[in-house]
This record gives sequence, C-alpha cells and structure tokens, in this order.
Amino acid sequence: MLGQSGYPLPKPSAGLQAYARVAAIRVEVAPERAGWTYRVGEQVKFRVNVTADAQPLAGVTIRYQVGPEMLPAEEKSATTPTNAEPLLIEGGTLNEPGFIRCVVTLDVGGRSYRAVGTAGLSPGEILPTQTEPEDFDAFWAAAKAELAKVPMEARRTLLPERCTSTVDVYQVSLRDAGGRNSRIYGILCVPKGDGPFPAVLQVPGAGIRPYGGAIELAARGVITLEIGIHGIPVNLSNEVYDQLGAGALDWGSGGYPLIQLDSRENYYYRRVYLGCVRANDYLVSLPEFDGKNLLVMGGSQGGQLSIVTAALDPRVTALSAYYPAYCDVTGYLHGRAGGWPHMMRANEDGSPSLHATGPKLRTTSYYDVVNFARRLKVPGHYAWGYNDEICPPTSMYAAYNVITAPKQLLLALETGHVLPIPEQLAVEMAWIAAQLGLGDL
Repeated sequence: MLGQSGYPLPKPSAGLQAYARVAAIRVEVAPERAGWTYRVGEQVKFRVNVTADAQPLAGVTIRYQVGPEMLPAEEKSATTPTNAEPLLIEGGTLNEPGFIRCVVTLDVGGRSYRAVGTAGLSPGEILPTQTEPEDFDAFWAAAKAELAKVPMEARRTLLPERCTSTVDVYQVSLRDAGGRNSRIYGILCVPKGDGPFPAVLQVPGAGIRPYGGAIELAARGVITLEIGIHGIPVNLSNEVYDQLGAGALDWGSGGYPLIQLDSRENYYYRRVYLGCVRANDYLVSLPEFDGKNLLVMGGSQGGQLSIVTAALDPRVTALSAYYPAYCDVTGYLHGRAGGWPHMMRANEDGSPSLHATGPKLRTTSYYDVVNFARRLKVPGHYAWGYNDEICPPTSMYAAYNVITAPKQLLLALETGHVLPIPEQLAVEMAWIAAQLGLGDL
C-alpha cells in the first residue's frame, strides 16, 4: 500500500481498517564535516538524509549534481540506504580556494523536492578576479564633485497615516546626479523628542517596490531614511511596481543592472551610487542629527550599496551588509562563480556571455564591490550563508577578504538568500546599537 506521498506505508494491524496518510518529505544535504569548511586539496563528502515523519526513507532514488558552485555539473543518481544511515556523496576537492555545492532533487508522489549543501575550501583565501582601474579614485572623485554641484532641492511630505506617538514619518525626494531633474525618493522617520539622534541610511535590495520606512528602529531613537533607487516615488500602489518590475525595471539577467553597461559614465548604477551619497547629504543636514553617527545598512543589492556608500562617503561611520551583491562579477571568466547579477556567466549552451566584452568588462571594474571593499575605512558587520544561490559565497568572500578595516562576519551556514535568521538578526542589531552609541535594540 502506498500513502498519498507515494512511499510505502506499514500494514494496519489486524481488525483495523486500512488508512491513508500524508507526511512532510524532507531532504537535507550538508557537508560531512562540522563547520562545512575544508582546506584546499581535502576531499569533501556530502551527507544526504531523506525523511518522512522524521523517519528515514530507504530505497528512494535521488538525483544529484556536485561541483564548483553555480557551474554546470553532470547529473547522477543514487539510492538511499536501507540501514537508515545517511547517503554519502563524494564531492571531490578543489585545487584553489572556493566552494563545492551538492544539489539534490527527489520526486515523490508527484511532487518534487530540492535541497542544497555547500562546502567551503579555504574560503578565507579567496581573492578577487576583478581588475582595479588605475583611475578608479579619480573617476569617483569627479562623479562626487559633479553631484556636489547639483542642488539638493529636498521635498518632504508628512504621511500622517504612518506616524506614531513616537515617530514622525515623511516621504522625501532629493535631486540626484541623473540629469533632467532626476530625483531619489525615500521614507524618512524622525523620532519625536529633543534629540540629537544618530542616523541610519537603509538601502534596498534588487527590484522595485514600495517602502514603509524603518519606523521601529526610529522609535528607538534613530533617524532612518529608507530609499528606493529608481527615481520613482516609494508610496505608490503595488500594481505600479509590479508593472515596472515586469518591464523596464526588471532586475533579472536582462534587466536594469545591464542598462548602458558599455559606458562607465552612463551606466545605470552611477546614478544609484551617487544617489546614496545624496541621501546622506540630506541626513547630515537635518537639525535632529547628532553630527557624528551615520550607519548604512542593507542586504543583497542593499549589501552592495552599503559597502559602496561607506567607501565613497567619509561621513559614514559604520556599515552592516548581508549577502552583498555585485561582488567579483568576473569570477565566471576565471572558472568560478561570480556575483549577482551574473552578467558574465556563460550561456546554457556553453557559449560566452554577450556581456564579456572589453567595454562592459571595463565598466564593471568601476562598479564592482571588491574595488570599494578595498577602500573601506570604517567598521563593518557582514552576514551570509554557504547555500546562497543568488549571491554565491565565493563572490562575497572575494570582497570580504580584501577589506582591511575592522570587520566581523557572522555565518549561518545552511541559509541561502534569505533575510537574516532571528539568531543572526539579534547579533546584527546588537552590533548596530553599539556602533550608534545606543542601548540594546
């Protein structure tokens, strides 16, 4: 007899009616070694457990691919043991620092299940593949000088429906360096009271969406400004953002991260990076600001922007970045994973990416996080997991390892591209509180 999940069920005891049941199928993949970390040259093994009702499923066929993360690998199959022991898969090794990933898929009862496990091999020794332009500093100094000539023309509108007894909430917009009266929009939250207060700039992940503002953080005595990056007001209906995200502002492999990639002066992220500096211009101009504590934080693209902003703007005193994007995007051209948005990854047929050309490669060198990470001078708190399939750990370590400023990395090994788990978040917020001179957040 088969249950509704498609696996054998025990026969009912004599005198009892036959029954059907379902159970949650769980597939778990993890490196055999505690800590998930090896040295280059050491052999990696992955442990695979398939369970239903927390009991091992024996004799189940799984499919798996194992090899350097994000790169094509041959699909193979194996059968779970009958002795309730985990299935062991040979992962091989690497001859240079990096990550090996095992992806397991399973079909049971008409449903598909998938899990990944990732082993690091000497990740603290991963170095960037991205080049560093000789005129990198001159390029960005000129860009900031251009921004400084643009009047801020700040506009602020109270949002009474969002205000609380302890926080005033506004939509703000500021002129940026995009030309044609281009503006950056955000939600400003200002604590009620005498102040002065530290400030936090919250920068966004990829995509386009509305923002509500960091009201809870502001209630604890912090001025917060949560910005969008696309020159669109951030308090419109969801339908507007959905339509833009499905079209002109798609954030996928063919979306806005590629707009004018062949021109370092006109690339989409130039206005974005300078827009983050302009947001800080506004924060430090507020009379409620304490004049000394300015932190920038965000995840994914927001992690990218946090590192970039802290490197470009000497007024920033600390940063918090989790799973930062746009790190070492050229990794794919050197036989390993590169960072989101993966514009240099080979096509499915193995042919080179259309973006792996001279002008586009040159542009990425001025915008890649690794070249900003080298220039950080303020303390930073970083967090990610080994199983991230959007921002591969190889790419993030390439940036992290060149940081010479004070830094802390908080790993949650099994996590992928998700918001920090509660345990991570608690540590991160305690670190932020310490940097801002506050009590516990």
